[in-house]
Amino acid sequence: MRIFHRARHRPSATWRQTTDRAFTLIGDGRYEDAGALLVMAADLEPWLSDSWFNLALLHKFRRDWDQARSAGLRAVALLDREQGAPDWWNLGITATALQDWPLARRAWQAYGLRLPAGDALDSPVSLDLGTTPVRLSPEGESEVVWGRRLDPARIEVLSIPLPSSGRRWGEVVLHDGAPHGERVAAGVAYPVFDEIELWAPSPVPTFVVLLQAATAGDRDALERLVADAGYAAEDWTSSVRLLCRACSESRMAADDGHTHHHDPHDDGDFDHPGHLSHLSGSGGMSWLAERECGIAAPAGLVRRLLDRWVAASPGTRAYRDLEEVC
Repeated sequence: MRIFHRARHRPSATWRQTTDRAFTLIGDGRYEDAGALLVMAADLEPWLSDSWFNLALLHKFRRDWDQARSAGLRAVALLDREQGAPDWWNLGITATALQDWPLARRAWQAYGLRLPAGDALDSPVSLDLGTTPVRLSPEGESEVVWGRRLDPARIEVLSIPLPSSGRRWGEVVLHDGAPHGERVAAGVAYPVFDEIELWAPSPVPTFVVLLQAATAGDRDALERLVADAGYAAEDWTSSVRLLCRACSESRMAADDGHTHHHDPHDDGDFDHPGHLSHLSGSGGMSWLAERECGIAAPAGLVRRLLDRWVAASPGTRAYRDLEEVC
């Protein structure tokens, strides 16, 4: 955990030792003990913005957003530079968690970001920041999915997460500012941000179904059909990879589920790829007709869409074992 020091303020040795010990405790998950030490550090150096920044970080880790806002405001009041300080970014995340939009706007602008002119101060911050990966449930069975960045701290999930993540397509998650790893798509590296918490739930459930799709074109037809209805379908057989933590937090090639690349984590073989194996995708490899597919759509619509998909080519398409999983 990096602690930001400023050259103009040289805290005492006791402050440094107390703060270092506190962040060691934070790394061990001992937030209460760490909090006592960081309060002691703030008492030692109350004029130092780092004292309050560190307390704001702790409260963010604990999801105590009101306390994080109070400490964050004290931190930025003591800053000795105008733009680019992480104190402002941290305060922007906190304000977003609280939906305190005037403060969020102030924080992002003070950090150095340009916001659209003319927006109401009390309306949500809305920026076109493109797509990026986000790691859902980073402290549990984490999963990296793709999403659309709504602002510097929120991502709308565009992929269909596996049920183990507890997340749904269309949900908005609050994410941290420091990336952990990268995904490379079409030669472009995208930072992977860690989810902090669910910011806005989605009413759309997730279903899993086993498809019989004779060709990749049959699979693609279902994805288009569901997308045209305003929802999403994803071929988990070729889009899901199981990675160790070290690789997940490193620079990895991304996959759209439609192309093949060698994956050292893939336990499938060329002749018998199996479920959730990239070797069952396209790119010249043998096609596995049975596909595990995730579908995000209302319960009353899913089966109708699947029936329409089969009816368009009954000789090459079928499905079974439709189940709501999240």
